Amino acid sequence: MKLFLVLSFIFINAKACAQSLQLHYDLRHTIDPKHSAKDYPTLYFEYFRNADTGKIPKTLGPFLLKTQADLGGSQSNISQVYMQVFQQLRLWKPKLYVNVQYEGGLGVTAPPQYSYYIVNKYSIGINYPFKLGSAFVSSELDLKYAAYQKPSRDLSYSFYFWQGLFHYRAEFSGDLSLWSQNRNHGDELTSGLRSKQISFFAEPQVWYKLRKAVAIGSKINLYYHVLDASDRLQAYPTIAVRLKL
Repeated sequence: MKLFLVLSFIFINAKACAQSLQLHYDLRHTIDPKHSAKDYPTLYFEYFRNADTGKIPKTLGPFLLKTQADLGGSQSNISQVYMQVFQQLRLWKPKLYVNVQYEGGLGVTAPPQYSYYIVNKYSIGINYPFKLGSAFVSSELDLKYAAYQKPSRDLSYSFYFWQGLFHYRAEFSGDLSLWSQNRNHGDELTSGLRSKQISFFAEPQVWYKLRKAVAIGSKINLYYHVLDASDRLQAYPTIAVRLKL
C-alpha cells in the first residue's frame, strides 16, 4: 500500500501524461452468489504516457502502468493486488510497435495459509494502432512466458478500443485478451493435467462525464479459464466513479 501511494504521488506530479483513479464496486456476489463470497470495492490507478513525438527515430511509444487493489477482505482489507506495466518501442517509420510487458501480483486469503501469487508473466510482441471509423483501436500479438514451476510459453492476442460519444461527453472503451497456457503448472494441484487450455479476459466499459475530470460509469469483467478451470464464461459488472488527474 505504501508503494502504491508513493507511485501515485510521483505520477500525479509528472508532465505530458494522463492518470486516472477509479473506484469500482464489483457486483459478482449479487450476480453469482454460488461462486462469489461477497461484493467488494476495487481501486484502480492508471498512468499513461504517449512519448511518440512523430520524429525519426521513433524510439519510445506509449507507456502504461496499471495497478489494481481488490478490497475483498474482512472489513474491506486489500485481498488482492495486481500490476501491469508495458512499454512500446518503434525504431522504424511504419507505425508498427514492439511491445514489452510485465504482469503479476498476489492475493491474501482467510485462512492465510491459502494465500497465493499471481504468477509473473512476461510478453514481447507487435502492436498495430489504427482508426476504425471514429474509434481508436489497436491489435497486438505477443509471445508470453508464464513463470509457473513448469513454465508455459504461448501466443497471446489482445485488442484495445476507445470511442468518444456525444461530443466526447461519454466514452466506450476496453480491451480483450485471448491466450493459451499449459494446464500442468508443475504443482501438486495440476500435476495430473495435460495439454493446453484457452483463456479469455475482457473488460468493456462505458463512462459519462459529470465534469471535466469526474465521470461515472460501469465495467463488465469477463473471464473464461481465468478465475477457475471450469468451462464457463463469468461476467461480473461494476458501478464506478473515475477521477482524471
